[in-house]
Amino acid sequence: MPHIITQSCIGTKDTSCVDVCPVDCIHPRKDEPDFAKAEMLYINPETCIDCGLCVDECPVKAIFSEDDLPAEMEAFIEKNAEYYANQPKS
Repeated sequence: MPHIITQSCIGTKDTSCVDVCPVDCIHPRKDEPDFAKAEMLYINPETCIDCGLCVDECPVKAIFSEDDLPAEMEAFIEKNAEYYANQPKS
């Protein structure tokens, strides 16, 4: 199960999680053009290897394993997936 970034990241966008991700699945990074306009960071569910390194690095506790995601935050599963679905294919 992938990890999900949730509402606590909105407006915060602390990139500590980006720095520890071994598979580069958290975007946008500070050096990407979308960073300024993105309301939060997103985890690519197809790339996430469920290592959990990002969870402890998040200072606002916005990242959950899909299995541990509170019911009221389930909409963020789709929100994370939609971000990647709307990105241009490289």
